Amino acid sequence: MGVGQQDSDSNRRRHGEDDDWNALRSDVGGMADAAMEQSWHFIDAAREQATDYADRRKNDVAQSVADFATSLRGSTRSFEERPNIQAVVDSAAEGLEHLADTIRDRSFADIFNDIENIARQRPATVAAVSVAIGFLAARFIKSTAEDLRNEEYASSRSQSSKGSSRRNRDSHDQRDT
Repeated sequence: MGVGQQDSDSNRRRHGEDDDWNALRSDVGGMADAAMEQSWHFIDAAREQATDYADRRKNDVAQSVADFATSLRGSTRSFEERPNIQAVVDSAAEGLEHLADTIRDRSFADIFNDIENIARQRPATVAAVSVAIGFLAARFIKSTAEDLRNEEYASSRSQSSKGSSRRNRDSHDQRDT
């Protein structure tokens, strides 16, 4: 076999391998495109379901916010001798009532877009509020856990004292017989 013939054979093999490689790349690219399209459909469907659920639940959330505002306003009675604190708490309650009305009147998508715009315009404020909410949530969880532990401890002590009084009574009864 001559040198020229070997070169043409290797070129044909390389050309065939290139065709196979290109076909494989095309197939993989087609599968990737199909997967991306399916993932976008899945994301759109999930977003639509979440939006529908949020729209159904927004009235419940608005009522909860309004109830919190009412209870906050009711707590100002304890600040009657401190009008500055009472004014701040009343102002917060008024703001919460306004928020409840806004939640009732607007769609979830509108509210989400507003929150997104605020986050883009004032990222430091959003970070500070997020930290504050996280801190308050942690304090609430810690307080709740401590309350549960205290209740459990008190319950176990009362049960053990009942058990010890029964044992004392039983031993006392046995001594009498």
